Formats: sequence, C-alpha cells, structure tokens
Amino acid sequence: MKYDYLVVGSGLFGAVFAHEMNKQGKSVLVIDKRDHVGGNIYTENRMGINVHMYGAHIFHTSDKEVWDYVNAFADFNNYINSPVAVYKDELYNLPFNMNTFSKMWGIRTPQEAKSIIDAQAQKEVERIKKESGQDTFSPKNLEEQALSLAGRDIYEKLVKGYTEKQWGRDCRELPAFIIKRLPMRFVYDNNYFNDRYQGIPTGGYTALVEKLLEGVTVRTGVDYYSFVKMDGDVPAKPFESVAGDSFGRILFTGMIDEFFGYRLGTLEYRSLRFETQDLPDVDNYQGNAVVNYTEREVPYTRIIEHKHFEFGKGSGTIITREYPANWKHGDEPYYPMNDDKNNELFSKYVELSEDYPDILFGGRLGQYKYYNMDQVVREALDMSIKMK
Repeated sequence: MKYDYLVVGSGLFGAVFAHEMNKQGKSVLVIDKRDHVGGNIYTENRMGINVHMYGAHIFHTSDKEVWDYVNAFADFNNYINSPVAVYKDELYNLPFNMNTFSKMWGIRTPQEAKSIIDAQAQKEVERIKKESGQDTFSPKNLEEQALSLAGRDIYEKLVKGYTEKQWGRDCRELPAFIIKRLPMRFVYDNNYFNDRYQGIPTGGYTALVEKLLEGVTVRTGVDYYSFVKMDGDVPAKPFESVAGDSFGRILFTGMIDEFFGYRLGTLEYRSLRFETQDLPDVDNYQGNAVVNYTEREVPYTRIIEHKHFEFGKGSGTIITREYPANWKHGDEPYYPMNDDKNNELFSKYVELSEDYPDILFGGRLGQYKYYNMDQVVREALDMSIKMK
C-alpha cells in the first residue's frame, strides 16, 4: 500500500493529526506498539467502570475551539476536579484555598489566611538571607522558592513530600524554577483548574480516540523500529515498511532522542508505576476520584478511584495507586525533565531534525514538553494546518 502519512503512535496527538489528514483526503496509516489505541489516555471498561489505565486524565481548557473540537467526538460530563490531600491523619482540600487554610489554621477570613502566609513566608526569606549572607533574596532551590511563596506550614505538609516523590530528589536538590508560583485562592472553591471548560468523555477516552480514527487504517501491536526500513538509526528514503508499504511523510510521537538512536545523548524523563485493584465488594473506597498522599514516607503519590470520574457508576469499585519512578531505557516515559540541561540537548535534536523535512515530531515525547491534553489537541491541529 502507498500512504501519504505514516503516523507512529495512536495517542491523542497522533489520532487528531491522522483524523485531520484523512479529512483532507490524505491516506494515513497509524501504527502503535501497544495492542490498543489511545496511548496514555487509554481507558478500559471493567465492572462497568472506565479505568484510566495510564493515570488519571481530566480534560480542561479555556480554548473554545479545542473544546468544541473534542465534543464533536464524545459527550463530556461535567466532572470538576477537586482532589484532596492526606498528610498523616490530616486531610486538606486542593488547590490551596480557603477550605485548606481554614482546616490548617482554624481561621475563616481571607485576610487571616493572607496574614499567616505572608508572615511565614517573610520569616523564611529573612532566615535564608541571614544564613546565606545575602542582602537580597534569590532562591537557590525549590525548597527556598516554595518557602518564600507559601511559608513553612503549607510547604511541609502539602508541597515537600509530594514533590520529592514526584521528582525522586530532595527539594533542596531541585531547581527553583520548577515552582514558579504556588496558586493561592482566597475563596472557598475546590475546583482545581481555572479553565472555562472541563470534563471527561462519557464512555471513556478510548471511545473518543476510536471515533477520531474512523476511516483511518490502524495497526496495533506494531513496533516502529521493526516495521520501517532503516538506514542506520533513521528511516531509509524513500520511506518504506519492511513489507513494502510506502509513505510520503512520517509523524513520530515517540521519544525524539530514541528516534535518532540517542546519537546526541539521552534525554531524561520521569516514569510511573501503577498498581490497580478491583474491589467488587466495596462500593466506595475513598469518596473522591483523586486523593494525594503528601508524606515522603508513603511511597505512592495518589490513589485514583475511577468510578468517581463518572459520578459513581458501576458496581463495586476500582482503585489505582500511582508510584513515581526513575526512568531508564526500556521503561515507559511519562514526563520530560525540562531543566536547562535537557532543554539544551533537546534543542540540538530539533536542529538535527531539520535535516529531515519529511519527518514530523509531535506530542510530549516528540516535542519534549509537558503538554496538557488541550495543548496536545491544539498542537496537532496547528501542525495539520501547516501540512495543507
């Protein structure tokens, strides 16, 4: 077969791009190494519950065009993300808002909360300046940045342990820029996102992706590196599969450094490990879809109870514990480590990719950027327009 595009990866970026190319009358082949479509937003229906198999995904955006676009492929419910955080035997609402502050300090008014936060933050700034001999404050690490923004109580109970688990390093070893700001809401509002539109597709994300890929040829369980004829560590020209299929262009949504055989070096990622339990005899395990565990001593960062994403539908319940992990070759990469060192290396891969104008790179791994789902859709739509 002769195709205009080979799309490597059936996640949200690949599916949106493939749909748009197909709509333009282009012939598209999508391959995925997994045995299903959807990438990391894949959901699997078990016990009548749509289980987010690769971590919780809540669609949120302020981009009305993107919102209207995804709603053309699925009906979205009105789920509002309102996680809670557990620290020892204390439970707090997230994001940091008046419910959080009231529980933490026994206060009621925004002015009381602001006064406590400002006083604690200023005390920490003065301490750091004195200990370092600085006349002016310049945070050297994430701990100093967080303390200067939120003070000691919030940092110790809700930031420190969770962040150290997420990144696998002490907060004093992490760069300050990771926390550019800590959003504080001085209202009683537990809605985690500020975006205008929010929800989860009824029936799960897999159905949404399948709808996007209608009319597109899809092959799952296909490894790109075994599928395409190679010239060293890049596809040979003209682009062909080992079975004789030909392709005009390639969209690659995997790791850009792996695509080039790591010839310039290896980019760093964070990985995740999931431990999922079916609990058929438990109707309601934790009363909320997302519960974070902020102590460093608790090995997982959060527990997801999937049925609450769709308002308790399904019999029994299913939970997933999420464990952050160091990434190594062969592991699934989830988050790019966008520090200066890795961003500089990525820019060199971008320069290298310019030598291959018929190969496109998309998504979190191909563009080495932490995208939310709406940003993925926007980037894929913009790329498809450029290809007209």
